[in-house]
Amino acid sequence: MVKYKIEVKKSAEKELRKLPQKNLIKILEKITSLSSDPHPIGSIKLTNQERYRIRIGNYRVLYTIEDDILTIYIIKIGHRKEIYR
Repeated sequence: MVKYKIEVKKSAEKELRKLPQKNLIKILEKITSLSSDPHPIGSIKLTNQERYRIRIGNYRVLYTIEDDILTIYIIKIGHRKEIYR
């Protein structure tokens, strides 16, 4: 099975640092699992964009997939109330 490389934008890293510890662990596990399956169950492609999102409780992770170079870019991480603004 092909493994994807995961790259996190600096702005997404800052958002990760602000998260509560209990949510941070779950989110990092989910992000790590994207390397083996970039389209997990529950992953949804956003309308009119080349981005996908996954849900982890009340938090969302937005990411893009570059299949030709086997890379996933984590774009944004945040609470569901604020993520799409």
